[in-house]
Amino acid sequence: MKKNSFMEGSFIATIAIIFVKILGMLYVIPFYAIVGPKGASLYAYAYTIYNIFLDIASAGLPIAISKLINEYNTLGQKEAKVRTYKIGTIIVGILSLVSFIIVFFFAKAIAIAILGDLSGGNTIEDVTLVIRAISFSILVIPYLAISKGYLQGHHFITPPSVSQVLEQIVRIIVLLGGSFIVIKMLHYNVSIGVAISLLGAFFGGIVACLYIRSKIRKNKEQLDMGVEMPRDNISNKEIVKKIITYSIPLIIMDTAVSIYHFIDMVLIIRTLDYLDFAASDVELITSSIVTYAPKINMIIASIATGMSVSLIPTIVSSYVKKDWKDVNNKLNKALQMIFIISIPMAVGISLLARPIWAIFYQPNYYGTTILALSIFTAILTNTFVVTNSVLQGLNKFKALYICIFTGFITNALLDVPLMLLFSKLGLPVYYGAIVATFIGYSLTIFMVLCTLHQKQGLSYKRTFKLLFKSLIPLTLMILVVCLLKVIIPLNIASKLSCIMYVAVISIVGACVFLYVSYKMKILQDIFGTKFINKIVKKITFGKVKLKSS
Repeated sequence: MKKNSFMEGSFIATIAIIFVKILGMLYVIPFYAIVGPKGASLYAYAYTIYNIFLDIASAGLPIAISKLINEYNTLGQKEAKVRTYKIGTIIVGILSLVSFIIVFFFAKAIAIAILGDLSGGNTIEDVTLVIRAISFSILVIPYLAISKGYLQGHHFITPPSVSQVLEQIVRIIVLLGGSFIVIKMLHYNVSIGVAISLLGAFFGGIVACLYIRSKIRKNKEQLDMGVEMPRDNISNKEIVKKIITYSIPLIIMDTAVSIYHFIDMVLIIRTLDYLDFAASDVELITSSIVTYAPKINMIIASIATGMSVSLIPTIVSSYVKKDWKDVNNKLNKALQMIFIISIPMAVGISLLARPIWAIFYQPNYYGTTILALSIFTAILTNTFVVTNSVLQGLNKFKALYICIFTGFITNALLDVPLMLLFSKLGLPVYYGAIVATFIGYSLTIFMVLCTLHQKQGLSYKRTFKLLFKSLIPLTLMILVVCLLKVIIPLNIASKLSCIMYVAVISIVGACVFLYVSYKMKILQDIFGTKFINKIVKKITFGKVKLKSS
């Protein structure tokens, strides 16, 4: 296996995650057609609960172990590194089993907490069934994450990225095949079809686990496994203590996000019900905000996820060496990459929200308006993930707790008041929940950046300067997209028409943004001419080579 640099690792992981998310978006089209709005709501309920307990089961261990492995590797303590992986596997096995038992046996109580007194839509029994179906994945996915973390800690980014693609492909095959056979061919209840489709995550995890294990087995020497080594002067107790110490902030961050999504879902359901929305509209709006708009948003949000895979181990290496200049450089590079990629993507999706929603689901006013605004949360999510990853890498756990809790408590407290305010102002009620999310994320990000500046002297001047400079290509892109929307006709009832419409406008808009950014040397400043040429060469099979102008 080949080790990957920070830029290369970030690129590989990000491309893999974006590809996985694109697959995740595409399968929604036939899946939504198979299960309908009620089935889609069931799927959203199950995955919201699954994400909470997956965070608890994995307990931040994958990133914590990746971080600790990199630390021991930098210090030359290879035996302790291998022991860390083995101990982490035992811990995550216990947590996975406990989490599975809780979700499976308390599924009905969770279902009651979700639906409350809402009637006319899915039943308590339906929600209970799908929650139990997804619970089996908790036994597999955390172990998979641990094994990927071990490889990532050695800067091997490609195998974990490939495993993600395999996992998603298998999951989609089971999801679509299972739901189609059960609902369309055998004519069983929609809830049973959704329950079968949710088992796709379990089988996808199994296949990905087998692939990762085969990679580890074939590269034991590179990974220092299966080799006799003198025991390092580090006790198991010390390793467990470090794993727990590194995991706690990750547990808090990941679980806080998932719990907030759960609370958000419950508060939206209760508030819309209080405002006398029909049960079908309540479920449609709620599932659109917590699951279906985020599925499109994740295309953008995955940029930071892929980046953090490579960022945390390299930040740890710089931190161990006390190289603050390198830490500052990596943070600024990460922020610049996020803004230059995610901002134009978010703006483009917002402008094309109506046909994009029609492509993946059905033409719908609620979905369109939700997507048009909520897509901008993806930019904040990206910044949130990267800035918090730096705090984790620098072991600034207390600051991390304070920043995260302040942001999410603010978010939760504003949900209902803002929804009621928007209702009084005659604006879409659900915009209140989305704006509350904006405020919560923004507060956390602001606090994290201030902490890094005050405690470590990190500066963001280069990032702000580049962000301001990028407004020129962004403005030109917006003008071109708006002009094309006026010129090109759209038949919203035809998915093919919507696809062609979005494809033409997005390609032209992207080309305008990239061309102007390249001419202004914005791309060269972020990625470097050598890296850009390398990517262009691969895409054009060596036929095109850009010149630095």
